[in-house]
Amino acid sequence: MLPARRDTDAMRRAIQVAQRAWVHDDVPVGALVFDAAGDVLAEACNRREVDGDPTAHAEVLALRAAAAVHGDGWRLTGCTLVATLEPCTMCAGAAVLARVERVVFGAPDDKAGAVGGLWDVVRDPRLPHRPEVVAGVLADECGQQLRAFFAGRRPG
Repeated sequence: MLPARRDTDAMRRAIQVAQRAWVHDDVPVGALVFDAAGDVLAEACNRREVDGDPTAHAEVLALRAAAAVHGDGWRLTGCTLVATLEPCTMCAGAAVLARVERVVFGAPDDKAGAVGGLWDVVRDPRLPHRPEVVAGVLADECGQQLRAFFAGRRPG
């Protein structure tokens, strides 16, 4: 399977995973990690509300779960992190420290994005590892999911 097709298929799955966050009244962000062969190692949605944990972002949870099954300890060499929303500084930093090969995201985050949006943590030349970035995969669908969630929560 070609990488672009794999990224699109993975993002579709991440969008489905993001739906689970609505059950906990959390922002619908979904993430998954797949290995070089295209096998999904882990998937997660935001769980900040249900866990009472400010670090329970979908990306961090997916990276943790993937590291537990990847077979190279915490190093996710050859793996791809897919997220429906551009990762924040914490999640972008976690991806760099996990040594993922690629970061793929859907909707840009103008308020907290750290993969080329507000900041560019993953491509900072001062860091020892810089993953490839693929931005905007199914961005409209990812953005629509977020807009639908916030439509009834924010005035105006």
